[in-house]
Amino acid sequence: MVAIVDYGVGNLFSLKSSLAAIGADVTVTSNKDELEKADQIILPGVGAFEDAAKKLKDSGLDKTIKDLVNNGKPLMGICLGMQLLFDKSYEYGEHEGLGLIKGVVKPIKDDVSVEYKIPHIGWNPLKFKGAVSPIFKYINDSDCVYFVHSFYAKECDNSVIATAEYGAELTAAVASKNIFGCQFHPEKSGTVGLNILKAFVEIKEGDIC
Repeated sequence: MVAIVDYGVGNLFSLKSSLAAIGADVTVTSNKDELEKADQIILPGVGAFEDAAKKLKDSGLDKTIKDLVNNGKPLMGICLGMQLLFDKSYEYGEHEGLGLIKGVVKPIKDDVSVEYKIPHIGWNPLKFKGAVSPIFKYINDSDCVYFVHSFYAKECDNSVIATAEYGAELTAAVASKNIFGCQFHPEKSGTVGLNILKAFVEIKEGDIC
């Protein structure tokens, strides 16, 4: 079973539908017991980093996620959910993240010229970095995925598994052992996105990727 973390941030319907489309048994939950029983966990998110981080902390889900991940549970963060994996974000202030992957989140506008519209919205090809990640085993380098974001992860070179070009080389996906993050939306990325989700749900607790 795949558990989508429901902490009051994000549209969960399309993600749940995408997972169902690949045959995954999926639940949307904020219940600790259900998260513990899950084979994999997905942390989604849209909106503001500060609000999302506060909701995780206030609900106690931040500690639950950290404990499960530290015990080997596979976790995927999507969009804002990926950004929450890092140490901190500088989105309208300075805010602490989950600290599961080393790095920070900063504005795209600081690193691209003015002709690039912010937020970055649209389809971009992925450029794989290093050995091909297990979550990319069913897709190819240069396959396109769908982005919607104004901030991106930096100072995280050791965990970057894919980038995308948008006036600068932006972090598109990261991985560290059993933790994965996609800045793009696999649930909105057609067959490519479904194949990424399929590969993720094949990763089992205890796998070191």
